[in-house]
Amino acid sequence: MDIILLERIPRLGQMGDIVSVKDGYARNFLLPQGKALRANEANKKHFETQRAQLEARNLERKSEAQKIAEKLDGQSFIAVRSAGETGQLYGSVSTRDIAEIITDEGFSIGRNQIELNHPIKMIGLHTITLSLHPEVQISVVINVARSTSEAQRQAEGETLTSAEEIYNLQEEILEENQEELLVEEINDNDINSPHQEA
Repeated sequence: MDIILLERIPRLGQMGDIVSVKDGYARNFLLPQGKALRANEANKKHFETQRAQLEARNLERKSEAQKIAEKLDGQSFIAVRSAGETGQLYGSVSTRDIAEIITDEGFSIGRNQIELNHPIKMIGLHTITLSLHPEVQISVVINVARSTSEAQRQAEGETLTSAEEIYNLQEEILEENQEELLVEEINDNDINSPHQEA
């Protein structure tokens, strides 16, 4: 089906382009969303008369998106989820979850603006692309962790995907070994030292 694009669509074309797409894509997505018109003579004339208004509206939405992008670009958001010892989440973090997290921080983001190929299923720092406008894309970091303290540690550069790193077992074992050695040395010194008789 031939259509006239009413806005820029990635991998398809710019506003005003006449492109050919599959019928289902046009009928189920582009036409109902108001992103395109069927390419017939009446719609071509209608588009040409409305072109200036469409471009003005597009510029207005783009400037609004750029204002939001300046505040949001590079921000980090924390998602606390249950996970196993290896960092595998018991559930996942989807676009809906990310939209809720960002919205809770005071930004208005819809889940359709989040570009996520597959749900996040591991703890760690994940860079996500947001399309605030067809011409404005930014990146944010989603810090998926078991707790806010772990999220803080991850943000500082630690990888928390093994039990030793999560619970600092190595440090605890070293401290226990050092304490045992000190106790043994003290006991050895007490046994070997001559008792003073009065």
